Order: sequence, then C-alpha cells, then structure tokens
Amino acid sequence: MRFLGWIRKMFFLCYNNRVLRYIFYGGLSTLVNLGVFWLLRRAAGVPLVPANTISVICAILFAYYVNSRFVFESKARGFSERWPEFVKFVTARLTTMAIEVGGVPLLVNGLHMHELAAKIIIQFIVLALNYVFSKFLIFVKKN
Repeated sequence: MRFLGWIRKMFFLCYNNRVLRYIFYGGLSTLVNLGVFWLLRRAAGVPLVPANTISVICAILFAYYVNSRFVFESKARGFSERWPEFVKFVTARLTTMAIEVGGVPLLVNGLHMHELAAKIIIQFIVLALNYVFSKFLIFVKKN
C-alpha cells in the first residue's frame, strides 16, 4: 500500500507541474502524428506527402486541444474567443516547423553535424519555443 501511495503522490506532483504536463502531452501528440502516418501509409496505402500532411494536421489539432484544455487551461469560451487562440497556435506551430525544416539542414550542411544529433538539438529548440509561444503569446491568462 505504501508503494501505491507513493505512485499516487508522484503522479499528482508531476501532473501539477505545467512543464511536465506539456512534455507528456507533447509525447502523445507525437504518437498521434506517427500513428496516423503509419495507418495512412501502411493500412490505407496513401502516398507519402498526403499521409505526412494529414498526420501533421491531426497532431496539431490534437496538440491544440490538449494544450488548451489540460496544459495551459485556457479560459476561452465560444468560437469568437477560441478561433484567434487556435490561429495563433497553428501559426506558432508552422513557425517552429519552418525552424525545424531549415535548422536541421543548416546544422548538417553548415556545421557538418550528424543528422540525428542535429535533429535532436533542433527538437529541443522547437520544444522550448513551442512552450514559450503557448505560455506567453497563445494561452495568455486574461486579468
């Protein structure tokens, strides 16, 4: 019983930390991206570019939902409040996607870095930027 109590305590300790919630739901968003991509490619035979595009769209939609509801606990109500928040979220994600798409080749070609190392470094930068954008530009608490 002590162990279960410790597990419960650790769960709530972690869940009450916004950064850890962000990382957890970010991992789930990545799984949505990969899962949809795999289903479209392998199960449905969808070509690469449409499958990738659809999987990224699904991941962004999922990420908006969980970030607005569970991570940043948005108080936006109704379409007129949620739409601008959603547009800012998608714009921020497209911005960091551009950083990722441009940053990896820059590190690989410009600094002669290994592809995987470059991808990991850029992922940390993108993760940090997405968090900052979400916290300070998108899901801003209104007084």
